[in-house]
Amino acid sequence: MPKLKTHKRTQKSIGVTGSGKLYRVRSWRGHHLELKSSSRTRRYAGKSIIGPEALAKVRRLLPYL
Repeated sequence: MPKLKTHKRTQKSIGVTGSGKLYRVRSWRGHHLELKSSSRTRRYAGKSIIGPEALAKVRRLLPYL
């Protein structure tokens, strides 16, 4: 069976916690932050755990994770 290729963009944007859960950075946090209210920027701050409904897709993109 051939080796599977890792999706490089997904590899750069998804990480693994110490307990094995997958996390991602939330969207809408990139730029123009001075236009957004403080409550919006706080809501977008931090990491987000990837839910079980998307785990199969991520495992296909990152086979050796």
